[in-house]
Amino acid sequence: MDAKRAQGIGFAAAMGALAGAALGAHRGARGAVAGAVLGAGALAGVDALARARQRPGEIPAVWSRVAASGAIAAPVGWAAGKAGASPLAVGVASGAVAGAMGIRPHKVALGPVVGLAVGAAMRDRPPAQVAAASVVAFRTVSQLVFRDPQVSLLAERVPAERLPFVVPLEARTRYVGTGYVRALAEATGGTYREAAPDVGIVADLDVLAGPGFDPGAVPPLVREFYEHTTRFTLDIVPRWRAWVRPGYLLYRNLVARPLGQANVPMNQREALRGVRSRIDTVTTGDGLQTRGWIRSYADTDEPIYVGIYTTYRHEGRGYVSVGFPLPQANFTATLAPRQREHGLVLTSSAHDGQTGHYLSHIDAQTRELTTLAVSGFAEELDVYVENGELRAVHAFAVFGLPFLRLEYTIRRKSPR
Repeated sequence: MDAKRAQGIGFAAAMGALAGAALGAHRGARGAVAGAVLGAGALAGVDALARARQRPGEIPAVWSRVAASGAIAAPVGWAAGKAGASPLAVGVASGAVAGAMGIRPHKVALGPVVGLAVGAAMRDRPPAQVAAASVVAFRTVSQLVFRDPQVSLLAERVPAERLPFVVPLEARTRYVGTGYVRALAEATGGTYREAAPDVGIVADLDVLAGPGFDPGAVPPLVREFYEHTTRFTLDIVPRWRAWVRPGYLLYRNLVARPLGQANVPMNQREALRGVRSRIDTVTTGDGLQTRGWIRSYADTDEPIYVGIYTTYRHEGRGYVSVGFPLPQANFTATLAPRQREHGLVLTSSAHDGQTGHYLSHIDAQTRELTTLAVSGFAEELDVYVENGELRAVHAFAVFGLPFLRLEYTIRRKSPR
């Protein structure tokens, strides 16, 4: 048995012991000790069996993950019971948390319903048991109802060259921020240029040519925007769906702002602060150039987005990959061009084995990627000319449900 596998089984045993102690605590000290022994053995056995059957490039079997989630819930339920929470309240809360972690709106709604049913059926049982049962029941029901995978392991510890649709650039600190490209230049030894003049997020739109897309048919103003983005200013109108607002508000305050990344305006009042847009570049000795499009609030320079834009070709088609650096990771959106009257559409839903969204961990020493495909996420960027004016609509959906629409008015900068 290798050290990594042994370490994983040992961690499962410790987690099982804690869960078992919580589940048996209502019987006193002896019950807690007996529960800890049984829990350690049971969860270690589950983990060992799952690892033995796990194939390269696969995540652990779903039944082992369900068992682990139940084990995590048990001590939390025990603590809630000690704080005075009733078994029914623990059931509803456990189901709600498990549903929220599923992200999909249907799962968010299903979680507290399952928790309520379990809590009502086990109202005379200890809260630790109710919590574990609620989470296990929810995970089981959701696996039966929602059979399409939300996240799948695409590759584990592979060279970046094998995944051309992933941008293999991470943040080396916990904060990304508007100085990311400068830090990247320092780390890679490239030549940094802040707010490079007259550059675009795409060097040449012709690189995207392929079946179903002719760059020559794109309106000159749209082409100019892509190839000379810094000539333009952007005014944004965010339109969030009501159902996602509470979750986004929590995410924004707990994740986006401390991270300095993906901090979209919540409403039109915030958008009126203005958007500062610039492209920073890093040029290496062999002439390769990395372009980072940085958008921030005009009054404070607080980051909105920090995206690294790249293009590549695969089997006669061109693609745009936008990488959003995260601490030791990257979230990449790979988009395919599509012809559109008076404009150009970039979509993540071409279903061609390249487009989509990918979350990658980047090994700091080997630069190898471990990548998850996030199949439930989709986006479409539509840039077009209307009545002589340049506009754009950036639409996002999760599991087929639209949740955000960013409407841009794009104007040419006044000459100095």
